[in-house]
Amino acid sequence: MPATLINMALILLGGGLGLLFKNLISGRLLSILTHALGLCVLGIGISSAIGTENMLCVIVCMVVGTVIGSAIDIERRLEGAGDLLRARIGGQGNSRFTEGFVNAALLFCVGAMAITGSIEAGLNGNYEIIISKGIIDGVTSVSFAATMGIGVMFSVIPLLLYQGGITLLAGWVGPYLPPAVITEMTAVGGALIVAIAVNMLELGREKIKVGNMLPAVFLPIAYIPLAQWLAGLF
Repeated sequence: MPATLINMALILLGGGLGLLFKNLISGRLLSILTHALGLCVLGIGISSAIGTENMLCVIVCMVVGTVIGSAIDIERRLEGAGDLLRARIGGQGNSRFTEGFVNAALLFCVGAMAITGSIEAGLNGNYEIIISKGIIDGVTSVSFAATMGIGVMFSVIPLLLYQGGITLLAGWVGPYLPPAVITEMTAVGGALIVAIAVNMLELGREKIKVGNMLPAVFLPIAYIPLAQWLAGLF
């Protein structure tokens, strides 16, 4: 948990700096910075996704996870959470609050470093990965907050629940997770990070609803043992 709190503090610091100096940064520069960060995010996602040792696992988990997430409509619920927070702080005038909250929450919560770092922290008390991630998140939040406003800073709430929850859970069940499961969870997370980068770079005709794909990250926990069991039968 201490590592997650440091991660949150770096996001708040970066977001505060972005809000403070946003008027000193031109819209054109912010656009360029967003695209530059999008390329960096794309690189992070690709490097994680290609680490898979079972591409079929990634494909099946992405398809099934997206079906589950779409049925629950996680994206809409995330947007609803952002709207609720905006209303609570009286920020109706900030039209980009929800966009900042959702984009930042997805980017900071979903990915290889969040999963592997939280598990490592829970298992061995090693905070190195999470703190490294926190530095990246802090730098990213400067541009995000300057572009999309204070909603970015509220992304620390789902970060605490998600990252902190995985850390606590890892302390209980982590020793029973095979390395193959962690590898494929990381690969699926990388695929979702690629989707976030596509949205940041505005490469698609419509924005990808990455929130509806979130269940896919956890499906390797069920897929790997099931596939091994079926392989043993045949």
